Amino acid sequence: MRFGVRSDKGKVREINEDSYNILAGLPGIPVTFIIADGMGGHNSGEIASKAAVESISKNISENPDIFKEGEDIEKAIKVVIEQANFDVYKKSLENATDSGMGTTLIAAVVVNRRLFIGHVGDSRVYLIRDNKIEKLTIDHSYIEELVRNGTLTKEEAERHPSKNLITRALGCGEVLEVDTYTYDIMENDIILMCTDGLTNMLNEEKILEIVENYDDLELACEKLVGDSNEMGGEDNITVIIFKE
Repeated sequence: MRFGVRSDKGKVREINEDSYNILAGLPGIPVTFIIADGMGGHNSGEIASKAAVESISKNISENPDIFKEGEDIEKAIKVVIEQANFDVYKKSLENATDSGMGTTLIAAVVVNRRLFIGHVGDSRVYLIRDNKIEKLTIDHSYIEELVRNGTLTKEEAERHPSKNLITRALGCGEVLEVDTYTYDIMENDIILMCTDGLTNMLNEEKILEIVENYDDLELACEKLVGDSNEMGGEDNITVIIFKE
């Protein structure tokens, strides 16, 4: 498995409230990718995203059999995300300044040419195949709902002032609905995971163009972040690209 990653605070934000982790080289555990984009006042977004990623990483590391072939991997991902939700929610009650904090969350793992995804919020997973880019996750956002019911076009959604308003986040309550997906992966497929700091600055066509111009995945991530900052860098930017 080849992969690259970059995370940057962008040009506007004071701190980087995105968090990520890549679990690689752990006995019995396939490479696992996790990204979270925190939200909340003060530094609460940073706290929420970091706590979510740490919770998921810990649970996976301590339970190496959850991604074993033949097991229900979608269910396993859902369980560790639900536990992270409980951990972040509990943490939000410890300090009044952290009340209401939350985070988006995407986790992905490949087992025997199958991609398993757990997803909450508007961070995204894309598949790049045969010179095309396809969004594999459905944003939990107000604008996505308007696009899906035909009220807005995709182009109108990209410019809409409420495009950052999400309808579901981890850590905001005791109970969380987690979306899970499973996709078959082909040779030469490229998977890209990112926070909305990337997709709010670069459209899908530009993302595809950059990724296809770089065989080195680290350089591709660096270029994506750099171009996002050149376009304004209005939010934190985190991107992971991987390929079997």
